[in-house]
Amino acid sequence: MATELSWSAALDWAFARPRTATLATTLADGSPLATPVWVARDGDRIVFNTGADTAKGRALRRDPRVALSFDDERPPFSFVTVRGTVELDEDPERLVRWASEIGGRYMGAEHAEDCGRRNGVPGELLVVVTPTRVIGALDIAE
Repeated sequence: MATELSWSAALDWAFARPRTATLATTLADGSPLATPVWVARDGDRIVFNTGADTAKGRALRRDPRVALSFDDERPPFSFVTVRGTVELDEDPERLVRWASEIGGRYMGAEHAEDCGRRNGVPGELLVVVTPTRVIGALDIAE
């Protein structure tokens, strides 16, 4: 039997290890856009970066509503889904800080600084998601 997670337990599970999230937004014509993103946690907020001129960046400027999905593809399967709104930030210091943290989280601490220099540059956006709903369940196939 699946175990439903509280809001905080769901976020704890999602960030217990580096998991690639799937970000859902909508394009200008209303069609869906789902893209993988590397993320970090800032308290209850979720942080990632993207190019300002990408489809994702344009979609986030147009409509701040998003959904993020995290899952464990191994049996007995688990997931967390987050709905929320985004704030976009172009501050160079915060971009480098978070790009470094995100890069180090996924690539290892020895690569954090390189990731920060590569991804914390003009033309990038720091995206801060404030969750409005968080659901999750563990071991859904049991």
